[in-house]
Amino acid sequence: MKKYLSLTFIIILTGSCTVHKSQVSATNIIRIMSYNVRHCSPPATGLIDIDGTAAAIKNQNPDIVALQEIDVNTGRDGKIDEAVELGKKTGMNVYFGKAIDYGGGEYGVAILSKYNLINPVVHKLPTLESTKGEHRVLLTAEIRLPGGKSIMFGTTHLDAQGPPTNRDLQIKEIIDIAKTIKLPFILAGDLNAQPGTNVINKLDQHFTRSCQTCGFTIPADRPNKTIDYISFTPGSDFKVISHEVIVEPKVSDHAPILAVLKY
Repeated sequence: MKKYLSLTFIIILTGSCTVHKSQVSATNIIRIMSYNVRHCSPPATGLIDIDGTAAAIKNQNPDIVALQEIDVNTGRDGKIDEAVELGKKTGMNVYFGKAIDYGGGEYGVAILSKYNLINPVVHKLPTLESTKGEHRVLLTAEIRLPGGKSIMFGTTHLDAQGPPTNRDLQIKEIIDIAKTIKLPFILAGDLNAQPGTNVINKLDQHFTRSCQTCGFTIPADRPNKTIDYISFTPGSDFKVISHEVIVEPKVSDHAPILAVLKY
């Protein structure tokens, strides 16, 4: 498991990675984005466009971003470390969580944050070997917000196979992990499940979504399904100010989503 941070002055402690960084003035509003970036390769071109992905993120000025489908040093991306590059180009701290080995490198999820990422952990999620599904992970990190409030933030990308077998196992594991977390917990990512499915019904029993009637998120150029979500544990004192699907049809096959929360 690798640690990546976007700044050059880094202090790494056992089980944690912390960046000394001046904080913005205290506020009680946070902007949360979730974005499946398709390894920074727009479907129309098949080329690698780190700049385009970074611009789509920066345009929304998020405080924390849950990223899915990140390549690190894979052959198909020309051995680019997308986690590091997105951190540099957005000016945010970054941590990558490997899900699988892929193409001579690694593939997984990542978190971008304006604030320090404390004690990041990559949790392996269950996949039945008989299904031959890709292994998936939940990446979590503690984040201390302006004003001193600490939260847990997580990003995940659930199984993409047609049958929900692995997704059902994976969301159950995420819920079990959430039950052990004492901090307010924000979970964001590509769940590969639509509202009304067993996966989202389970999610709704333990988390509050930032949208109840959620806009379509895929395919980005003509969306007709909702599979990307931002949610938080009940009792977290978060209030949803807004939730929107961002129109970015040329960057990825997914549209990014943005939730503005008050705490």
